[in-house]
Amino acid sequence: MPIALLRRTFARKKKTSVSLVKECLHEVAGRTLPLRIVENDRARQLTLRIDAGGRSLRVTIPPGLASGEVNRFLKRHHDWLEEKISRLPKRPLVRPGIRIPLRGIPHVIVHEPGRRGTVTVGKKEDGTPALFVHGDREHLPRRISDFLKKQAKKDIEALVLKHTTAINKRAKAVRFRDTSSRWGSCTSDGKLSFSWRIMMAPKPVINYLVAHEVAHLKQMNHGPKFWKLCEELCPDTERCKDWLKRNGNALQAIQFE
Repeated sequence: MPIALLRRTFARKKKTSVSLVKECLHEVAGRTLPLRIVENDRARQLTLRIDAGGRSLRVTIPPGLASGEVNRFLKRHHDWLEEKISRLPKRPLVRPGIRIPLRGIPHVIVHEPGRRGTVTVGKKEDGTPALFVHGDREHLPRRISDFLKKQAKKDIEALVLKHTTAINKRAKAVRFRDTSSRWGSCTSDGKLSFSWRIMMAPKPVINYLVAHEVAHLKQMNHGPKFWKLCEELCPDTERCKDWLKRNGNALQAIQFE
């Protein structure tokens, strides 16, 4: 009896194994989206997920499932998936003439090819806030994403220092990625990660995201103590959290490829 109990306890502590089975393209609602099929040893049924902004799809399957089952699963859920995808914001490609927000303020993209490949913030002659992008046209989307990454590093590292000092904790590392499933994360050993796309959100929302992840350095959960600490660091927590829920998909939908 004690041995059986020990075995059950050990089984519960076993780490989840997730592996990529297949990566392909899937057409739905007039869009061609990357589809990732992953095997999870704890999955008991198939699940379908649309990543934030409708940038990709993910199907999670139990171990050893035949590929034909995945195809039948996608066919059964085609109408549901098409309805959900059609409701998502369109995915504008970053190009001259469109507006993208910087710290919540829309800036029109102006291409000036005659100068070295940099991005500068300024205003057009009529006073419209603008991002002036220099260099070859083909590199414009990447230059803007690189610019946003640099802005994120500058703003967010300063906010991390501010909030970690307030709670007397230290972040082991601060990293920046283009994540589609979450805006930020905090590991158990104190490493913070942020999506650089958050630089398109208003300043209070950026501050909220950093406060949220820093609060996890003390509370690795979303319980009452966590939210109390989060609100102490950012009194606008509820308003900013609501803003991100309502507008996050639109920011995730912008294409920088």
